[in-house]
Amino acid sequence: MDDLFAADNVNPMAPLAARMRPQTLDEYVGQQHLVGEGKPLRKMIERRQGHSFILWGTPGIGKTTFAKLFANSLDAKFIELSAVMSGVKEIRAAVDDAKQWRLMTQKATLLFVDEVHRFNKSQQDAFLPFIEDGTFLFVGATTENPAFELNSALLSRARVYRLQTPSVEDLQDVMGRALADPKRGLGKRGIQISDHHLNILAQAADGDVRRSLNFLEILADFVEDGETITDEQLENVLGGSIRRYDKGGDVFYDQISAFHKSIRGSSPDGALYWMARMLDGGCDPLYIARRLLAIASEDIGNADPRALQVGLNAWDIFERVGPYEGNRAIAQAAVYMACAPKSNAVYRGFSQALESVRNHPSLEVPNHLRNAPTSLAKEMGHGEEYRYAHNEPNAYAAGESYLPEEIANERYYQPTDRGLEKKIGEKLAWLEQLDQESPIQRYVKGEK
Repeated sequence: MDDLFAADNVNPMAPLAARMRPQTLDEYVGQQHLVGEGKPLRKMIERRQGHSFILWGTPGIGKTTFAKLFANSLDAKFIELSAVMSGVKEIRAAVDDAKQWRLMTQKATLLFVDEVHRFNKSQQDAFLPFIEDGTFLFVGATTENPAFELNSALLSRARVYRLQTPSVEDLQDVMGRALADPKRGLGKRGIQISDHHLNILAQAADGDVRRSLNFLEILADFVEDGETITDEQLENVLGGSIRRYDKGGDVFYDQISAFHKSIRGSSPDGALYWMARMLDGGCDPLYIARRLLAIASEDIGNADPRALQVGLNAWDIFERVGPYEGNRAIAQAAVYMACAPKSNAVYRGFSQALESVRNHPSLEVPNHLRNAPTSLAKEMGHGEEYRYAHNEPNAYAAGESYLPEEIANERYYQPTDRGLEKKIGEKLAWLEQLDQESPIQRYVKGEK
């Protein structure tokens, strides 16, 4: 079978992304967890044998490309269907084609189904007998979670491989090869582009290999052979200020820091300004939403535990209604958190607990706190003298200890006198007073 990827077979009128389709696994970027040395998909290709599988990943990251590389390694006929454009009629035609090909050549067929999740249950079921009898190897591509979108019967016959979003560095490498390749790419034109501009293009492509090459091809139309690409030309391609895509440098991380510190410092105006700057710079709004959840637990804590729910609600609203209204919901959450009472008592307490665990790694669970599911455990004293709090006055076992004896007097959580934590602190002080007054005390000053 002719090499599907031979440079001589590339149509010079095809888009750059099609011309630069990887010819070997070494050109296939961003999926080293699957195609790196010793990894499962590389082994499958090197052994020239394989099984049916599903490729799950975002658009433009190489699902079709890998299917073609796989078919080429097997010297198999490649048939492609799109679930968006095809139905049972096209499936039957593909089956007949695969059967005829095997009769004529004794060679395999690889049937690639793009957007396979778009097929309904009966259409997905139509593939099953032909996967089982070896009429073709089945490779499906989906942007949706297969566990929710594909039939269990199909999933039981095809292994799922999750493709990762290529990094900015991966996309820069792809575009660099396209600029240097004189046969398939733009090498003959001698176009020059700075690493900074290449980085901005890669960021704007947002993990989509095809989009990065499309950007590069459009950009090439703005320049003469041998020219160096300018800021203005890059802005013409990206449709706005190139600072919108300058997401990888120190300035961006400084803005994140300013946003966090504005909320910690109870400045709603600062929070709104730096949020707007980040969005203007091309920041993913859900990155800001994730940061707010961290702020809610680190800087607000139990002074206002509603902050966590407000942050989660903003994230949920963004997912439901999209960026325009969703960004406002995230901004509302940022303002709420900036105005909320602040406490890092939980953050500090948890850090101290972790440090205590590192300093005392082998402390045993006290017998009265242990589970006693068997007679042997009961004979060993597990659960003895445990006091069920609900049977005690005020539903509190005054004088009881819930820490190992060696650290019985440690106090990790020290609530502030701000917001709800003021009331929490008052309650803990009252409980401590009950402990002091109780005639039953598990440990006193570290002694039994």
